Amino acid sequence: MKSLLSLTELDAGTLAGLVARAVELGATDRPEQTLAGKSVGIYFRRSSTRTRTAFWSAAARLGAHTIGYGPDELQLVTGESLEDTGRVLGNYLDILVARTNDDVEEMRLLARSGALSVVNALSTDEHPTQALADLALLTEEFGSLAGRELLYVGEGNSTAAALALATALVPDFRLTVVTPAGYGLPDELLARADKLGDGAAGVQQLHDLAAVDRQVDAVYTARWQTMGVQKENADWRADFLPYRVTSDLLERLSAPHTIFLHDLPAMRGEEVVDEVLDGPRSRAWRQAFHKMTSAMAVLEWCAAE
Repeated sequence: MKSLLSLTELDAGTLAGLVARAVELGATDRPEQTLAGKSVGIYFRRSSTRTRTAFWSAAARLGAHTIGYGPDELQLVTGESLEDTGRVLGNYLDILVARTNDDVEEMRLLARSGALSVVNALSTDEHPTQALADLALLTEEFGSLAGRELLYVGEGNSTAAALALATALVPDFRLTVVTPAGYGLPDELLARADKLGDGAAGVQQLHDLAAVDRQVDAVYTARWQTMGVQKENADWRADFLPYRVTSDLLERLSAPHTIFLHDLPAMRGEEVVDEVLDGPRSRAWRQAFHKMTSAMAVLEWCAAE
């Protein structure tokens, strides 16, 4: 059974195929029922609007049966092990989509029996399906990722981590991550990206927006406080204020074709101002749509024999 737990476990061809399939699915209102007769479980321990609904809708549109589990609805809360839970669910389900907001090793334990495909819908350090949605949007917008540069501004969170790993698998695609000092991507993650890209990952991390003195193809931000996790510094917002995406910042970095991305939900007035999020360069809402098409692509890939 194929699982998508980390982008580090994909090769460049597989990633490209998933992105291309997501774009293709985004262009049709009546997809083929490629998951007819399949059963998909959706287990979320934390809140979700887009990812949970996107996977439910994706499975339904492809003809699968779905069942959802809330944080207290599996016997995990009474002490059953993750391995035993995965082994049992493998009798009933073909695929389990899981959001734990914890270490990805939990999902590996769910998948250990080999009877169940598991999809990482957000762990502590990676959001692989979000990166697929992002690349699908960029591919749809520009036709190709080759020669393009994405600028990510804000916190080095799971979204930024997934983008870095995905970038490493895309030839001639560049990602510049600009974060406040102390809130960036860890060196270990950057090293993984470099290894994944055979030493040419195309990923750069900076901590000063003024150092970005060129136009880019897309500017991306995300909420500064990921999933409500508290930061150690009580005055952390002061560190982030210079990284807010304003109209002036966006125009300074923009060519005529430059677009704005946000993985949502947005904390309006914090990481981005309304004029940008709702402005003509924004593709945040189409980007959210591609969370569903990328989910469809991943579910098909997991189910394929």
